[in-house]
Amino acid sequence: MVKEEKNNFLTAPNFLSSLRILLVPVFLVMIFRQKVFYALMVFLVAGATDLFDGLFARIWHQKTRIGALLDPAADKLLATSAFIVLTLPALNSPNVIPLWLTVVVIGRDLLIVLGAIILYILINQKKFKPSILGKASTSCQLTVVLLVLFFNSIETSPTFLGLVFHFTLIATILSGIHYTYVGVRMLATGRQS
Repeated sequence: MVKEEKNNFLTAPNFLSSLRILLVPVFLVMIFRQKVFYALMVFLVAGATDLFDGLFARIWHQKTRIGALLDPAADKLLATSAFIVLTLPALNSPNVIPLWLTVVVIGRDLLIVLGAIILYILINQKKFKPSILGKASTSCQLTVVLLVLFFNSIETSPTFLGLVFHFTLIATILSGIHYTYVGVRMLATGRQS
């Protein structure tokens, strides 16, 4: 019974993760049509699916192997798409995410994926625990997206937004350094730290 659950795709958490992936094109269409308020609502709904899929997986013991891949893939697809489109001045007014921040955020994610592939190939490492710095960085990044969407929807450009961008930059760089350190340590010891 437990083995079946671990391989079962048809669970509430997996449905919510799949829904989050399906909301990405809806979010993008809203941005391209410059319907910022609706884009904000879609992003909030997608965020709620992220909250509930993890909650349901724990409460109903519906953690699956596919869910372990689907959930972070849905998160990254949504966040990366949001960062890219919110960096384009032609689509966003009055606020845009600075290009330097988007490059660092996506660069860190690519570094993590590359590191995970290397660890899998060299030492068969399959599980990777998110760090506190990684979670803080992700929280900062989501806050940036929400703030840009919110302030664009009310056509306001607050002065503190620049501070949020720089704080997110620092958190992202620190988490990238930390994940690199953990990955190098795993390679040196040949096991998960």
